[in-house]
Amino acid sequence: MAQATHSVIVPLSVETVWNFVSQIENWATLVPAYKEHEQIDDKKSVWTFEGNMKGIKKTVKMELEIIEFSEPNNIKFTLTGLTDNFKGSGQFQAEEVDGGTNMIGTVEAAAGGISGAVLNPMIKMVLPKVTTRLTEKIARTMQA
Repeated sequence: MAQATHSVIVPLSVETVWNFVSQIENWATLVPAYKEHEQIDDKKSVWTFEGNMKGIKKTVKMELEIIEFSEPNNIKFTLTGLTDNFKGSGQFQAEEVDGGTNMIGTVEAAAGGISGAVLNPMIKMVLPKVTTRLTEKIARTMQA
């Protein structure tokens, strides 16, 4: 399973970071390749992404389910592919540091089935970039 982690220190309190990150609506549109999402309930949502990889345009739908809210510093979620056979998980952690909060984003994912042999190398290549961009965008948006 491919995994990526990125951390960034923001000059905000842990509570401020929690108030932003704990609301999916605040950061959903910041995910790279985001097209749309539908909130099913307070823990489940269906996300649609549209990307272009080596000239191939692809639309992917997945379900994101929050499995743990540990206020004020940890949110864990699972990812399940709806249009492609993949599973994953992730979390946002917030740790108080001198002058702010260290925000850590972690995502892991793997494809299964016949397409796994093709998709897993792409996931391994793309996941670090996506995780870094998302974490950095969240940090910039909170500070704006």
